Amino acid sequence: MSVLQLLIYLSIVVLAIGIIYRALKISRMPVHLRWDLYPIPHEKGKEHYGGSYFEEINWWTKPMKFSLVSEVKEMSKEIFLIQSLYRNNRPLWFFSFPFHVGLYFLIMYAFLLLLGAVLEIAGITIAAASGNVIPQLIYVLTMVFCFLGSVLGAFGAIGLFFSRLFKKDLRTFSTHSDYFNLLLLTALFVSCFAVWLAADRSGDVLRSFIGQLMLFKPASPVPSAVALQLILTAIFFIYLPFTHMTHFVGKYFTYHKVRWEDHPNIRGGKIEKAVVEALGYRLNWSAPHIKAGSTWAEAATDLDSLKKGEKK
Repeated sequence: MSVLQLLIYLSIVVLAIGIIYRALKISRMPVHLRWDLYPIPHEKGKEHYGGSYFEEINWWTKPMKFSLVSEVKEMSKEIFLIQSLYRNNRPLWFFSFPFHVGLYFLIMYAFLLLLGAVLEIAGITIAAASGNVIPQLIYVLTMVFCFLGSVLGAFGAIGLFFSRLFKKDLRTFSTHSDYFNLLLLTALFVSCFAVWLAADRSGDVLRSFIGQLMLFKPASPVPSAVALQLILTAIFFIYLPFTHMTHFVGKYFTYHKVRWEDHPNIRGGKIEKAVVEALGYRLNWSAPHIKAGSTWAEAATDLDSLKKGEKK
């Protein structure tokens, strides 16, 4: 097998392990400080006005009713429309929105290439002249998603880069890795566009390469532009799990376990158990009202130390 094939295999393994590890690490963190920010979408029948099951008389005796549809609808607005940024920082949204949409389109592009490779392995030709509407649709959409994804993504990434560079409020908290991430993504978007423009607009070369990867067969040589695109993709896959770009993993926990977490803390329940465990953690820092080495429970009930802290 070629070095390029081995690099792709390695990158996929690193990406999968890294994301799984990050998700498990977040899920095992101590109990969060709940926000209970209303309206909470899963409050069935009450989400439209910000109500809660706490309004019900003797609510603890009644089963909780959840609306998964409302929750998915609200999450979709945030994921696909970047709703919060649109409301709170409109100038930045004009770059962030096409950037994220470009990423989503390229994910669809990759999925269509994978699907096309599976069908070709099964003996179905992916081509505009195919007699079947599904292969024809895959053929056309592959080109559309590659073009739109690379153009929108590059526009958004370049805009975000210069926004961080020239806007003081963004430059203040931007790190070197923020700039590097955007440059790497810009290179990836541009390489995809170059492949679409000059080397593999229909995706035939990449579909064949992916099919050979799936069958663990030595891959045929690919044009230099396609090779560059694959190398940049592999580098991005290997790099991604070690960056804050994995915030897409944390978004689930942020919304479902922090912002919208409103399950009651019932005696003997999971939440009480998690809180008791957290109260037993030792403090490794000190302040006028905090003693290093004590537990959170001791710090919260030490009235003398709390009074000293108030006087300070």
